[in-house]
Amino acid sequence: MKKIKIGLTIGDLNGIGPEVLIKAVSDKRITDICTPIIYASAKVVSYHRNIAKVDDFRYKIAMSGERVVDGKINLVNCWTENVSINIGNVTVEGGKYAKLALDSALYDLKEGHIDALVTAPINKEAMAKIGFGFKGHTDYLENYTKSEEAMMIMLNGDLRVALVTHHIPLANVASTINKDMILNSILRLNNTLKRDFDKEKPVIAVLGLNPHAGDGGVIGKEEEEIIRPAILAAKNKGVFVNGPFPSDSFWGTYSHKKYDAVLAMYHDQGLIPFKLLSFGQGVNFTGGLPFVRTSPDHGTGYDIVGKNVANHESFLNAIFEAIDLARNRIEFMESGKNAIEKRAKPSEEADE
Repeated sequence: MKKIKIGLTIGDLNGIGPEVLIKAVSDKRITDICTPIIYASAKVVSYHRNIAKVDDFRYKIAMSGERVVDGKINLVNCWTENVSINIGNVTVEGGKYAKLALDSALYDLKEGHIDALVTAPINKEAMAKIGFGFKGHTDYLENYTKSEEAMMIMLNGDLRVALVTHHIPLANVASTINKDMILNSILRLNNTLKRDFDKEKPVIAVLGLNPHAGDGGVIGKEEEEIIRPAILAAKNKGVFVNGPFPSDSFWGTYSHKKYDAVLAMYHDQGLIPFKLLSFGQGVNFTGGLPFVRTSPDHGTGYDIVGKNVANHESFLNAIFEAIDLARNRIEFMESGKNAIEKRAKPSEEADE
């Protein structure tokens, strides 16, 4: 079987991303199952290699993802100038070179030189200093690909948690969600489970918004007026989906084990239980893009950078997941099963 080519972006050079990346690709299993291609600069990587203290970390310099050595660690020099590294701090350089590495990898993805992307963490404040204009990787990649299907999904083994809303204030969640948004999220998640996780008939759980899922409208009406109609509309389209479930009892009884994925209404509703169950091992996957993209489930870790204590397991898992997902997607597309559910349109009304 052909080895999957995985592009790995360096992220914020002042954070722990370079350290965990170096530790992860140094795992002997990586080059046995894929060809890793680091997008950074040799000088920055050498600096962080000294922090990581990985003696047997060796790589081949490549001009681009097109000219790499199969089954070896490769490094694409995205820049050659000297860069000021100020570990643990928000700087313009941290944002500038994170974006440069990302854009270089995206070019190679577009040209077909790499099969999947794994991104080291970036810092929102550092990216704002360069006028990035997006809240994070997911929003940037959605805009870059002009995709209407992008969706953040957190993974750890058979646990998959997707979100209807991402990084918005909690005070705005109730006024932001609507039936079509939730229905579209269910359909996107269903499509992703089929295409990328080899689930022929995926089963999805949808969480409510309010305590006790609204208690029949006593504690809130969103479940009855917005969420349940969206679930019924998805059922009418042939999706296997249940809910809305009270979030506390759903997680407390480990009901997620009965489902292929869980759809939460807002960030902390899904991410707090996910990280309690998966902290240090979870993976962030952006479903719905034209390519596979994963990342570790942590940030830049400014408080621990330079101490050689960063856990690289999440980054390692992100590489493993990227390989599996890329293979699943290739097999899915080659199988002819690539008909996916249509997104809902505001004019569509399901029988409720």
